Amino acid sequence: MNSLKPIDELIELMAKLPGLGPRSARRAVLHLIRKRALLLGPLSEAMAQVATHARECLNCGNVGTSDICDICADEKRATGELCVVEDVSDLWAMERAGVFKGRYHVLGGTLSALDGIRPEDLRIPRLRDRVEAEEITEVILALNATVDGQTTAHYIADQLEGRVRLTSLAQGVPIGGELDYLDDGTISAALRARKDI
Repeated sequence: MNSLKPIDELIELMAKLPGLGPRSARRAVLHLIRKRALLLGPLSEAMAQVATHARECLNCGNVGTSDICDICADEKRATGELCVVEDVSDLWAMERAGVFKGRYHVLGGTLSALDGIRPEDLRIPRLRDRVEAEEITEVILALNATVDGQTTAHYIADQLEGRVRLTSLAQGVPIGGELDYLDDGTISAALRARKDI
C-alpha cells in the first residue's frame, strides 16, 4: 500500500488541525482529491504563498505578509486606544465585529503556572514599551474569560496601574467563553460596555 503513502501523510497532517480528527481529515482529503482541479491545486498554491510570505507584525503580533500589519500601518486608526488580546484569532474576531477603531496588541497566549508560561514568554514586555512609546491613553484588556485569561488581565493591570486607563470587556462575554467563538453582536455589546479595572 505504498501508493497511499502521500495521501496518508496528508490525512495525518490535516488531522492535526484544530477541529479535525482522523475521520474528518480523511473526508476532507477525499473531497480535495475529488475536486482536485477546483480545490487541491489552488489550495496547495495558496499554502505555499502563506508559507513563504506570512509573518508576525513586529509591532502588534498580528499576522500578515509584511513586517508591519495593515492595522498598525493605518494612520486613521485611533492611536490612543490599545486593545490587548490573547491570540490573532481574537484580534480577527474583534475586527469582524467592526466596532473597535484603535490598535491591537497580541500577547501570544496567557500566563499559566501549570504550563510554565511566564510574562517574558508572552508579549507583555513589548506591551509596556508600546504604552510608553505610543502615548497610549487607554488599554482595553479583551482577554478570554478563563482562569488563565483573568490571571493574565490582573497581572497586566498591576504592571500598568497608574500609567494608563485600564478597561476590560464587560457584558456579553460568558465565563469560560473565548472571543473567537462569539458572534459579532456579543463582541460589539461587550466592547461598548467595557469598564475600568
